[in-house]
Amino acid sequence: MDESAAAPTRTTAPDGATELPTVGSLAELADLVERHGTLFVRWSRGPARDMEGTRSVDHLTGIPMPGLSANPLQVESWWEDRSVRLWVARRLYDYCHLREERGGDVRPWALRGHEVARGPDNEPLLDDVEPVCWIDLAVLHEAEEEVARQRGSWGPMNRKA
Repeated sequence: MDESAAAPTRTTAPDGATELPTVGSLAELADLVERHGTLFVRWSRGPARDMEGTRSVDHLTGIPMPGLSANPLQVESWWEDRSVRLWVARRLYDYCHLREERGGDVRPWALRGHEVARGPDNEPLLDDVEPVCWIDLAVLHEAEEEVARQRGSWGPMNRKA
């Protein structure tokens, strides 16, 4: 395994409260997904704030949901033996618009949890949440570059467009 895919060792607290390892490259994050499988990514102001209520709210209706919304990072079987790096890049890229839409202080972080329901966008809703790591903003840039190298025309899942 090359050094860029080593286990994350740095700690930071982008939310001012939660000390977690920080994944600094797409290779590191892909390695975590390969080793741990069932990981999710959440775009928020951080675990400390999210864990206070451990529930998300439907932004359209204001209705509280039974868990935290997150997006799965684990590779689906239909992806077969394709690149885990590309899979993870796409999963990050699909929701990168949330950072700007929610004021710029929203950051991605990886977590584990137990799926209790699905949200209105069919996203998993989790309880028994365990924060795993912060995802450095440099990883988002790598994801954008990886997606840009693909043939198809992709865009983040931004509904305002």
